[in-house]
Amino acid sequence: MRTAFKKREARSGYVFALPAGILVLSLIIYPLTYGIFISFFKTNLIDSWQFVGLRYYKQILTNHDFLQSIKVSGTFAFFVVVGNLIVGLLLATILNQKIRFATAFKIILMLPWLLPEVVAALIWKWLLNPTYGLVNYLLQTVGLIKQDVSWFDSGRSAFTLCVFVAIWKGFPIVMIMMSAGLKNIPAERYEAAAIDGANKWQQFRYISIPGLMPIILVMAILETAWWFKHFTIIWLLASGGPAGATTVVSIDIYTQAFQNFAFGRASAEAVVILVLLLAVSGLYSKVLRDESE
Repeated sequence: MRTAFKKREARSGYVFALPAGILVLSLIIYPLTYGIFISFFKTNLIDSWQFVGLRYYKQILTNHDFLQSIKVSGTFAFFVVVGNLIVGLLLATILNQKIRFATAFKIILMLPWLLPEVVAALIWKWLLNPTYGLVNYLLQTVGLIKQDVSWFDSGRSAFTLCVFVAIWKGFPIVMIMMSAGLKNIPAERYEAAAIDGANKWQQFRYISIPGLMPIILVMAILETAWWFKHFTIIWLLASGGPAGATTVVSIDIYTQAFQNFAFGRASAEAVVILVLLLAVSGLYSKVLRDESE
């Protein structure tokens, strides 16, 4: 009787887990496997399937443009992640103080994150338009510039503005996570530090930062994975230009697949990025595990 009950219980567990298993298979495992499969073929995805083996992997790993796009993606992700962490932590610390209307300010600061990425990018593209943009108008009004500036004609300014808009869009979620982490740090620690003569900066450095370290590391993992492969904001603002200054790896993959119709090569590039992000995530996880121990 006991054995039969255990078998029936095990079958029930499989039945309950089946919908989740089907969902994971349909939305994650199958597309991932299919993408890897495509990377070994020169194909139009319809009726032409020429097996090329590792040819595309050899090409892209020695291709200057692809390696440059990885460099641009890494630089972009680094500045955005660092910016999000700094701005999010700073605002969370301020809002964690006993100030009036803190909740209202928190709701207002969350608005950029609530906007769809397409909307956020288009808003800033309109604001920065060299002809009718509000930014040029305000700068001319206060006398900082004498004529309209085409912000996306320079590689450095285009890249900087893409980073700025990405930080503007991404810092709210970091701020919310940091705020939640600060509330979990016992107030007694700050009180004891104040009695011992620690000032606000010392309390922040030696109590807040160590207490938030697990959250900081988790957010660093998620933010790095998200912004390294980001596409929407950069594409709508600068489309990879000028002269490849904002051509991140996701734009290169998009160009290969949907403009050059080189689906096999695009899939190979995506697989390389997947492996790279897995390695970065593993490194972050090791650091997180060591920090917890």
